[in-house]
Amino acid sequence: METVYFAGGCLWGVQAFIKTLPGVRYTEAGRANGTSQTLHGDYDGYAECVKAEFDPQVVLITELMGYFFEIIDPYSLNKQGQDVGKKYRTGVYSENPEHLIEAKTFLSKRSDYDRIVVEVLPLTNYVRSAEEHQDRLARCPDDYCHIPEELLNKYK
Repeated sequence: METVYFAGGCLWGVQAFIKTLPGVRYTEAGRANGTSQTLHGDYDGYAECVKAEFDPQVVLITELMGYFFEIIDPYSLNKQGQDVGKKYRTGVYSENPEHLIEAKTFLSKRSDYDRIVVEVLPLTNYVRSAEEHQDRLARCPDDYCHIPEELLNKYK
């Protein structure tokens, strides 16, 4: 199994979508690349993200990037749907340098590359979100989500 972290706005919908993808075995809501190890205190620069453990024999990073691009606006800086702020920026993070190379290659091959604002960075810090945020849409399906329901269920 390998692990990659996707930030695509509010993590509730991102987690609900990613957990349905082929080869994804585990997801967890969290915070990427902040400066603290706690959920308490002032905003520390993190991006809301979803930790995704996947089987590379079933799905590749480039394929996961393709799926990810179905649910984000890659041109929107610090905003997805009605969620606005730096913590809602889009990004792909990993401790594996090969994942970052593959993600950057995916982006560079796109004809709209010069307009894309998706970060691709090494994971420097990860904090698991509070239990109330784990699989939130499964427990509270009427909560706001910036991802249309037909996309959330596309790969179920």
